[in-house]
Parts: sequence; C-alpha cells; structure tokens
Amino acid sequence: MVAENFNTNGDELVVEKSMKLPRVEDGDCELAICASDSPSAPEAFQEEPRKWKCAVIFLCVFGFMSSIKPGEPFITPYLLSEEKNFTRVQVTNEITPVLTYSYMAMLVPAFLLTDFLRYKPVLVIQGLSQVIIWLLLLLGTSLLQMQFMEFFYGITMACRVAYSSYIFSLVSPVLYQRVASYSRTSVLLGVFTSSVLGQLCLSLGNITYYTLSSISLGFVSLGLLLAICLPWPKRSLFFNRSQEKASKTELDKMNSPKSSGSKWKESVLVQMLLELKHVAKMSNLRLWSLWWIFNSTGYYLVLFYVHILWNKVYPEMVYNGGVEAASTLLSALTSFAAGYAKIRWNVWSELVIAIITGIQAGLLLLMRTTTNIWVCYVSYVLFRSIYQFLVPIATFQIASSLTKELCALVFGINTFLGTILKSIISLIFSDKRGLGLDVHSQFLVYFIYFTILTVVYFFCAAVVIIRHFRNRPNEGGGANELPTELTPVAASPETEPLSNGKSVKS
Repeated sequence: MVAENFNTNGDELVVEKSMKLPRVEDGDCELAICASDSPSAPEAFQEEPRKWKCAVIFLCVFGFMSSIKPGEPFITPYLLSEEKNFTRVQVTNEITPVLTYSYMAMLVPAFLLTDFLRYKPVLVIQGLSQVIIWLLLLLGTSLLQMQFMEFFYGITMACRVAYSSYIFSLVSPVLYQRVASYSRTSVLLGVFTSSVLGQLCLSLGNITYYTLSSISLGFVSLGLLLAICLPWPKRSLFFNRSQEKASKTELDKMNSPKSSGSKWKESVLVQMLLELKHVAKMSNLRLWSLWWIFNSTGYYLVLFYVHILWNKVYPEMVYNGGVEAASTLLSALTSFAAGYAKIRWNVWSELVIAIITGIQAGLLLLMRTTTNIWVCYVSYVLFRSIYQFLVPIATFQIASSLTKELCALVFGINTFLGTILKSIISLIFSDKRGLGLDVHSQFLVYFIYFTILTVVYFFCAAVVIIRHFRNRPNEGGGANELPTELTPVAASPETEPLSNGKSVKS
C-alpha cells in the first residue's frame, strides 16, 4: 500500500483557460473540471462571501484531516509482520489484486452518484469505508477479511472524485483556480503530515503496527464526522444543473412539447457522450488521453506493489513513511515546475513523453535488480516525481479546449479505461488465478511494459518531427511558431462546431 493511492491526491485536476499553471491532483486520478469561459456565468455564486469562504475553509480542513492516516504507508509491513503473519505470496497474489478489481467495479457508479447525489453522500460513504478498512486491519485475522479490506480501499479510491469536484459547487467559476489550489494544498499537507507522523511514531516512538493502525482509525473516524457535517450543495455538474440553465418558461414548454422518451436524449450527460466521437478525432487530445490511460496504468501498478518489493529487498528496514513524504514533496515541486516548462508541445510532446517514459523504465529495472534498499527508495521517489511532471501538462492539453462538462467526462473515461487495463494486467500476472508472479517478476513485467511504451513514443516522435520540418518551409520559415509554455489552445479547425451544431469550447 502507499499513501498516494488512497487519498484525494490524487485528485482535483483543475484547468482555467487563461492560467499558465494547471493544478493537478497527485496521481493521481480522477475527475477534471475546467473553469467556465466567462466569469459572469449564470451559475455564478451570489451568496455572501463570508458564507462560501467558511464552506471552503471547512472543506479544506476535511481534506487535510481525511488524509491523515499515519499507518497507511505501513499496511504491507503490517500484513507481513508477526502481528498478522500473512505470507508474501498471499499479500502479492491474493490480497492486493482485489484493490484493482474493486476500484474498477466502483469507479463508474461513484462518478455518477457523486453528481446525482451532490457530493456529500459519497464523501460520507468514503468516510465509512475508511473506518471499515482500519477496523478490519485491527480485528481481522483471515485472508478473506483482508480481501474485504482491499475491497473497501477500492471504494475509497473511487469516491475521491467527490472531494475533487465538491469545491467547485461552492463558488463562482472565476474563483475555481484559487479554491482548487486551497483544496490541493490541504490534501498535500495532509499526506505529507501523515507520512512524517507515521515514520516518527514507528522510528522514534517504537510503537507497534497495531497501535499505529489504532491512531489511523481515530483520524478517519474524525474525518467521517467532518463529512457528515459538510454542507449539502444545491447544484452539480450533470444531473443538478443551476436554476438558470435548467428552467424553461411555460411558453417554451408549450411550444416545444417533448415525449418522455426523447427527454433523456437531451440531457447534458447524453449530449456529452455523443460528442466523444468527435473529440477523439482531435490529435492533441488523443495523444494525451492515451498517455493518461497507458502510463497511469503502469504508474499505479508500481505504487500498488512497491511496498512488497521493499519488504523483500530488505525486511528489517522500514522507512516507508519517510519515503512517501519525500516523494509527495518532490512530486508537488515537479508538478509546479511543469507550469513553467517552455516547450513547443505541438512538435515535441511525443519526444518528451518518450524520454520520461524511458527514464521510468530504467528506474523500474534498477528497482528490480538492486539489493540496496536505499537505491530502491530513491528510484521510487524519482519514478513518482517525474510522472507527476507530465500530469499537469496532460491535464492542460486535454482540458483547455473543452467545456467543463466534456472535460470531466473525458477524464472520467480515461481513468476508467486505465483501471480496466490495470485489472487485466493484475489478473494475468499478479492474481493467483493467472500466472501469480512474485514481486520481482512483476517488476520485470512493468519494465517491459514501459519499454514498449517508450519505443512506441519514440517512433511517433520521429514521425511528428520529420513531418514538421518537411512542412516548415511551406509555413513561412517558422512564422507560425506556437507559444512555448502552457497557454490556451488556439482556435483551429478542430474546434469548429460539432456535428450537433455546438462547439467543443462552447
């Protein structure tokens, strides 16, 4: 287990069309929301500033407290210790794979229920799941109970989308970027504090894993109470539209009668699904969506199993909390630095992706072959942080030319497809019903996976670069150079009106 997998760090992916620094949830994964094109959008928040500020502060406190689980980086050592006494084979091939399957099964229901129920009930479900997780860890002794623990972890991961999008229901679109940074910071501080606290308790306090898990149960119970106290938003993205957009005059209703069978076809969610086919034809969106699907799959598989690898390399040394804290901090720095990267992404995207993916493949090979735990730790920190460098770039490249509804749907589908791929790989290589490989063999598979991706990206980069320089004389010697930093995508034929008469950026 790793701390990143089970907090909302993974979580709001926010892009405002005029910003240069996209905000991104760690890891990783989740719903992305674009700011509205106009600060004076109809759904602009009209209530007193003090009221929404208090709501945002309370939500940030909730995000911080719900992220503090000091025992989380040490779940795998706990399961393998004498306190629980599970074997490494059981943890690798029977317990951990359940997490991926559960996450895949719950992702779509959580995505839809989050919007339909307006966030709060899903956050309460997430809080309940976390309480059940730590109760099972404290009281459970059987293999089946630990599998149920992983099942509830999958529910917790799927419910992260509620926190990621909740905060946007509290304020007007012009404030999206600011409040997103607040919620993002609160979660990062929670993850960092949790990892440091867990490591200090274990290293200096000389406490048992059981006691550390009891402390975690106390924090998640407090998080559940805070979730119950959260305000209930009146609007959401798809099913609960703002009053101005949702209402029609009586004259409109009389002049345009609709049958019950046709109403569902005009819903926002269905309209967005119909537009996905057109969006898929946009090369820039296709590239970064595919990167999101394939690279996030390998990234999270590594995170799911790296603690088992550490235990096998050097069982006596357990600095999981310190390593997670360091990787969280460095990931935040690389995500921030991505906002200032001056690169012509229309030309060099594939090459940059290929280089970073190649470095990740090398780090995986190093983790797989080394017998030095410190080399393994450092390789993991670098692996995680350089992935986070590309996440905000991918977020901006995908979201800058889409409406916020379509943006959320595209990221949701990308995450779901990546989860399906993770489940397939886990079933084939990790699950005892498949090959049931040990952790070192699995990391060899991940190395091969990233190597194949690297080769494909380099091939695509060569095609794009050769095509660019061949066409350059016809473009007036580079007169049409595009900006080199993260700025909004310029209008192009790809953003012309869609098949139903609407624009992608409408």
